[in-house]
Amino acid sequence: QVQLVESGGGLVQAGGSLRLSCAASGRTFSRNLMGWFRQAPGKEREFVATINWTGIYADSVKGRFTITRDNPRNTVYLQMNSLKPEDTAIYYCAARSSTTWSSPAAGPTYDFWGQGTQVTVSS
Repeated sequence: QVQLVESGGGLVQAGGSLRLSCAASGRTFSRNLMGWFRQAPGKEREFVATINWTGIYADSVKGRFTITRDNPRNTVYLQMNSLKPEDTAIYYCAARSSTTWSSPAAGPTYDFWGQGTQVTVSS
């Protein structure tokens, strides 16, 4: 059974940093897209970043967030710097079962999802 478990969320002041982790178990994803999405209260889920061997970012986080992966640990990370109140959301880790790389920002193309971790940025 595949599981994705996020950690690292919390409360931080604007301008601060957090590092999210997503540990996968049940299979390896070394050749698959693994990414992060987020959902703020009252808003739809949106793409944040994803990675095969290079990162792909939403415009809203480009230059502030960095996605990396550690394939031996089957883990993906999201380093978030210069956080803003509008970054407040539940952050979800996601992974594809296939090795296709098209439409990397499309949530429905991801097959496995974590339970989410709350990130709150105070002003």
